[in-house]
Amino acid sequence: MSDQELNRVSGAVVDSALAVHCALGPGLLESAYQACLAFELRKRGLEVSAEVPLPLVYEGHKLEIGYRIDLLVEGQVVVEVKAVDAIAPIHRAQLLSYLRLSKRPLGLLLNFNVALMKDGIVRMRNGY
Repeated sequence: MSDQELNRVSGAVVDSALAVHCALGPGLLESAYQACLAFELRKRGLEVSAEVPLPLVYEGHKLEIGYRIDLLVEGQVVVEVKAVDAIAPIHRAQLLSYLRLSKRPLGLLLNFNVALMKDGIVRMRNGY
């Protein structure tokens, strides 16, 4: 997927997150935001997979540890949904790890427990 296409998809994810946050506001569970965001993205014609299993490969062995990508959009953009007081370094580390393990180029960390959604968005590139 080209950078232009990644930007288009990530822009649609951000627009969808803004729409969901505008409709629901802060204070709900992550699962509610995740389901509504997936619905909004599909409504916009994007391919969305939820709770995508993410195995860990260690010394050539595939280990099913239980990691899951919240949403995978168009097979390329990893979306991690949070509803926390503040994005912590561990949340950024989790997204970066998921990007590396999945070998996906772009990730978005979306924290819906904020007054303004723009303050809850972190965009990360894998290997750039």
